[in-house]
Amino acid sequence: MEHRTNRRRFLQSVALLAAASGVPLSGFAFGYPEKLRVALVGTGIRGITFWGRRLQEQYSELLEFVGLCDINPGRLRFGKEYIGVQCPLFADFEEMLRGTRPQLVIVTTVDATHHEFIIKALEMGCDVLTEKPLTTEAAHCQAILEAERLSDRKVIVGFNYRWSPYATKVKELLMQEQIGKVTSVDFHWYLNTYHGADYFRRWHGQLAHSGSLWVHKATHHFDLLNWWLDSEPEEVFAYGALEHYGANGPFRGANCRSCPHTGDCAYYWDILKDDFMTRLYVANESHDGYIRDNCLFRNEIDIYDKMSAQIRYANQAVVNYSLTTYSPYEGWRVAFNGTKGRIEAWLDIPYMAKGLIMQEDLHRLEMQQSGTADLTLEPIIVQKLWEDFETVEVPFDRSGHGGGDELLHEKLFVTADQPDPYLRPAGLRDGAMSVLIGIAARESIQKGIPVRIESLTDLKPRRVREGI
Repeated sequence: MEHRTNRRRFLQSVALLAAASGVPLSGFAFGYPEKLRVALVGTGIRGITFWGRRLQEQYSELLEFVGLCDINPGRLRFGKEYIGVQCPLFADFEEMLRGTRPQLVIVTTVDATHHEFIIKALEMGCDVLTEKPLTTEAAHCQAILEAERLSDRKVIVGFNYRWSPYATKVKELLMQEQIGKVTSVDFHWYLNTYHGADYFRRWHGQLAHSGSLWVHKATHHFDLLNWWLDSEPEEVFAYGALEHYGANGPFRGANCRSCPHTGDCAYYWDILKDDFMTRLYVANESHDGYIRDNCLFRNEIDIYDKMSAQIRYANQAVVNYSLTTYSPYEGWRVAFNGTKGRIEAWLDIPYMAKGLIMQEDLHRLEMQQSGTADLTLEPIIVQKLWEDFETVEVPFDRSGHGGGDELLHEKLFVTADQPDPYLRPAGLRDGAMSVLIGIAARESIQKGIPVRIESLTDLKPRRVREGI
């Protein structure tokens, strides 16, 4: 009886989430007598941890994995074991959809392939939950938009940064108009020489796979901006260069394990010391040739490692944004200038932090899903014109992307029937608007001109966001 009650609650929640986010009432598991049938394509680290094992451990009463798909049979087998499921494995995506009839497909493949799986899943009658970024190219974005319009199914994008209580407090202060109308924003993100460097070891270091960090990484930041400002981007002008990694390095090798320069390279990383990474990646290199500990200085790297953009929004707010990939510390800071004052927020700036921050551990702690990280109080500064500043302290849990991962899952699978006053659930349009800023930035660098967002797809930027 309890299972049936939970099932009914889940179906009602999904229906209400559908209505709020643009997902039709027939979406997800609505109308089906048993658990939500889920298929996962892409069994890399994000797929089998956050969208795999965590869902299996926390929500197995509401959903079941009916299939896993990947081109690498070794990672598939490891992923099945790690997630803890007994579903069939597939190398062919269409075969999986035909054979298992999932209601929800979760896409966690290489960024440049997202559109292929999203479109095919929609065409075959499945709702889609995709990891960010939605896609890497404007043409692929347009194709996804058209596929959703032709389908009776919908796409949801797994933006987790919105759900962090710290980011949510910033949103709350802006919604309260504590500083009046926002006129300009300074937003700067710093990746350290551990986490930042790691993007250049992987497939992310090649434009053809990731669309550059303008798309893969900065889509998080652009989505935050769109959500915080409650508007959509109109025009982008950007600069970028590759000046630190890639061919700029003093030496290079095949990978860290076999490199003759391990004694001289400050970036040396021994993947074999990490049993999980060894079992997931090193043990399965022979199947597809993917090397997880590639050289940071290999000549094939062609993405930017320093980036700066100016973004004008449809509500006329102007944003100055930058992303640094070889900072001595990992963190970010944002400042909102308004007609009535200023808000400043930051996380993990060492000389502004209350405790010691170990740079090597930061990203590992962020990726933890245990929810056992130490809770701290992090400040946000609100200063109104002609008044002294006020410090707003926000409880902060570093694990699970600042607590956002858990809250995102809870909204998707447990509390979707409860209205969200902060408008955090993200649909296809949100995913599109975030990647289009990065795509526009790339085009701006290549052409040396400002790029209008409406020139990339048939979406027309809205002064005020709609939906969700």
